[in-house]
Amino acid sequence: MSQVYCIRTRRKGKHLTFDEREELEAIVNKNNALPKGKRLSQRKMAERLGVSPATINRELRRGKVILLDTYLREVVSYSAMKAQDDYEGKASAKGPQLKIGNNHKLAEKIEDYITEKKYSPYSTIKELRDDPDYQKTPICERTLYNYIDRELLLNVTKKDLPRKGKKSKRKYRRVTKRIRDVEAKRIDDRPEGANERSEIGHWEMDCVESGRGKGRACLLVLNERRSRETLIFKLRSQTQKEVLRQIDEYENKIGFKRFREKFKTITVDNGSEFLDWRKLERSCVSIRGEPRTQIYYCHPYHSWERGTNEQAIGHIRRFIPKGSAIAEYSKKEILKIQEWLNSYPRKVLNGKSAKEVIREESA
Repeated sequence: MSQVYCIRTRRKGKHLTFDEREELEAIVNKNNALPKGKRLSQRKMAERLGVSPATINRELRRGKVILLDTYLREVVSYSAMKAQDDYEGKASAKGPQLKIGNNHKLAEKIEDYITEKKYSPYSTIKELRDDPDYQKTPICERTLYNYIDRELLLNVTKKDLPRKGKKSKRKYRRVTKRIRDVEAKRIDDRPEGANERSEIGHWEMDCVESGRGKGRACLLVLNERRSRETLIFKLRSQTQKEVLRQIDEYENKIGFKRFREKFKTITVDNGSEFLDWRKLERSCVSIRGEPRTQIYYCHPYHSWERGTNEQAIGHIRRFIPKGSAIAEYSKKEILKIQEWLNSYPRKVLNGKSAKEVIREESA
């Protein structure tokens, strides 16, 4: 009597599909959570998927990743996306037919997300995961970037991407410059909760200027470091008085107690509009003038210390290009951009939006 190793029958030489790779990833993840004595062998995994043990062995090597468990110990696991990337990369060298070539509906949807909704390739794939057209022809983020690089999509080029393709790295000179007020708090003294993004309530703040000769109006942009929540306010000018007026107005709107809970710290650069840190910290609602937040200053010429802020401003510039007159944009248009940023699925948040992270944290 012959022994059967495979639960499912499959044609010899047929490659694993992306769905099968995701199934294998789920099996491996479940396996890693079990005690060693109860884990499935590669032979048992092969039986589950209806393939030979040799195929499973090769596939696990193809998608091998090292993860950290809750105790920060390294765990060898498997990523379906990495394996798919490797498979498609090697298959492309053989000159196969374009994977998305016969799925025109999916191509149109991808173009719409990138050009109209201004999504990145990662966010586009994330949003289309449950779409029937995507499930018919699943592609990964790397494949989509390759299609754009090779200009295989009719209406999408690198110019439509958030960062418009790779740019040469900017050269920085090390400059040491003292803050005028020696009592002002430096970023070095910021709480660990802010540095490690381990709690909500730590913000970065900066201004977006109008083009030269296009008026004094500007935008005040605040970004929460953990959730990436964004607040955008339109100012009449880029001055201390206008920034303080807007912060006071927002405190009046939500109340002293809620403001202090929401804004534990705010990190700013050394711009003249943020130099009066005492007034920015002091409540305009509390009768005793209690502190409503803590202001911390970045080192001069260290814009990367407000990386979340810079990233958000880069997205805003896709809607309001450099050189524009901000006065021409209504508050309704500004709020629409703010809503887009807070609903945008982000790779750094594992595909979640700022709204979803806030909802989870407050649950």
